[in-house]
Amino acid sequence: MAQHIENTTHTRDGALNSPWQLPTGALVNHQTPTGKIYDCLIIGAGITGLTAAVLLQQQGKQVALADAHNVGFGTTGGTSAHINTFADTTYPEAESAFGEDGAILFADAINDGAGIIKQMVTDFNIDCQHETKTGYLYAETEDEAKQLDDIYNGFMKVGVAASYTENAPTPVAYIKALEIPNQAQFHPIEYLMALKDAFLKAGGHLFENTLIDKLEHEDNIHTALSAEKSISAKKIVYATHLPPGITVFSFKCAPYRSYVLAVTLQDDDYPDALIYDSQEPYHYVRTHQINGQKLLLIGGNEHKTGHDDPEQAFADLEAYTRQYYNVAEIKYRWSSQYYIPADGLPYVGQIPFMADGIYTATGFNGNGMMLGSISGKILAEMALGVESKYDKIFSSSRIKPIDGFTEFMKENADVAYRFVADRFGVEEKQSLQQLQPGTGQVVESNDKKMAVYRDKDGTIHALDPVCTHAGCIVNFNAAECTWDCPCHGGRFAIDGSVLTGPPTKGLEQIL
Repeated sequence: MAQHIENTTHTRDGALNSPWQLPTGALVNHQTPTGKIYDCLIIGAGITGLTAAVLLQQQGKQVALADAHNVGFGTTGGTSAHINTFADTTYPEAESAFGEDGAILFADAINDGAGIIKQMVTDFNIDCQHETKTGYLYAETEDEAKQLDDIYNGFMKVGVAASYTENAPTPVAYIKALEIPNQAQFHPIEYLMALKDAFLKAGGHLFENTLIDKLEHEDNIHTALSAEKSISAKKIVYATHLPPGITVFSFKCAPYRSYVLAVTLQDDDYPDALIYDSQEPYHYVRTHQINGQKLLLIGGNEHKTGHDDPEQAFADLEAYTRQYYNVAEIKYRWSSQYYIPADGLPYVGQIPFMADGIYTATGFNGNGMMLGSISGKILAEMALGVESKYDKIFSSSRIKPIDGFTEFMKENADVAYRFVADRFGVEEKQSLQQLQPGTGQVVESNDKKMAVYRDKDGTIHALDPVCTHAGCIVNFNAAECTWDCPCHGGRFAIDGSVLTGPPTKGLEQIL
């Protein structure tokens, strides 16, 4: 039996809406039958979790799917929704780390991930604006042109179609460009909602608004505990980017945020393509139509979560957009989070040092639609006891001491620095009233550090600023109105509640 909790609009993990937010009717929260043991409990109802849930339920398994908020609350609800035959980790980079066979497997995984989305759209007759497009990748400098040649040679090695072109549909002056056929785009939340319906129709049980904060294990059965219920299963999948607690992935994956604008144009010159420059960080551009209105989506300016200035990132992105496009209006602006793995490829499989049968998938870089989809399939196969051809390159316990070492050391040195330095970089305030409405800051008052936010009505909200995951000090994200941890990417709402793991416990309220 399912309990329906009234909710009229799909929500996401920040104050800013993307174009994907939809009316959802009501949250679904099944009642757990007494003594029920599911074949698999999947925690996290984004594209990874829902893909795994549907595939397992189709195989006749009894599956429970839990999310602390609602379907698509996390990164899938804030994606720019590109579907590609290539990835942020280039195929030459993959070859350097995993050999030529590894690079070919990685290309296969990217293509299979895109193929899963296309197949689901066909199988379930999903109306999610899934459209095939041509992609363009261009270089503005000689150094970028050399990188583009390397990328092209990598495409040829792994069998990805591409050709040089002089007709990239961009207003930016470039010196060399690639045309890459068979890319795609879609509406990610329409897609997820259709998968949700397919999962429920197949007999799956969904638990929205259910934060799993503890696991217990006995006689090869895992019991997940939330505030109001317990769910028992033979297998557990964490499809939550990072699993909770301090795990090896806390040190192997670094959290980043990317920024997106959706604008209307005065001249109606919307490109019918997916377009990417070669800057670092790069910009990406495409067109999408929402309720009959064309929007130009343009994104980039990513930086590590809890670092830099999100408002400045938006300002820089807006300036870039206005430099090249005749902007009529900015309709949406939002940001989203992803994790960069130390050696370039995702980690999918058994969580090291946890009880057997507890799996995860993380480290998708900026390619979560494809890698999340193929990871969902791999996780489903693992729960079924079926080997995947990708097990070796995506192994969750792999160690790449050479290729991943530099990035591993850089990111974890940054974590150590933030853990110490942020404790001594707290600004002292004579009065909390000095905070302007709608702003937040970590301050010290009467020898006590606090994460303080003053809302638009002037009310002060004060929290303990120490992240409940690993003890780092959070920073205020003025754009999304959240408290973000600069170490492992945990994010909290103004009231201290958890928006994004790995923490499962909120920040303590002081005022």
